[in-house]
Amino acid sequence: MHYLLSFFSIFTLLINTNLAAAGTIQINFTEYDSYSIEVAHIDIGDTIEWLPKSKGHNVEFLAGPKMDALPAKSEIDAFHSVVFEVPGIYLYQCTPHGNMGMLGLVVVGNDFHNLEDIKKTQLSRVATSVMNRLVKTAKLN
Repeated sequence: MHYLLSFFSIFTLLINTNLAAAGTIQINFTEYDSYSIEVAHIDIGDTIEWLPKSKGHNVEFLAGPKMDALPAKSEIDAFHSVVFEVPGIYLYQCTPHGNMGMLGLVVVGNDFHNLEDIKKTQLSRVATSVMNRLVKTAKLN
């Protein structure tokens, strides 16, 4: 009986830990050619879902650790979801509106090890200005 109670306690602890470990953040495409959350701080294993609340937008990753592990750009006006398993900073854009500054950052595990790589991303002047603002915001949080 003691072993059964110990097993049950450990099993319950593992289930509760796994349920609490991963989270999901939802980001909308807005009618203002922006993302509803421009800088997302998440933990390793968390998911971000991009919701097509406004037409004409998508998600395309421009820079981040292990770029080959990320999915290709999403379709226009489509739901998109990514589970982030590798710590670091990820820079993404809306393909049609990236040059106008429709960018977002995801900071996974509060890890800024690849910040210099992010800053080297070739962008339009407007998008570079937006990216610099987002980086400052990311460092403050």
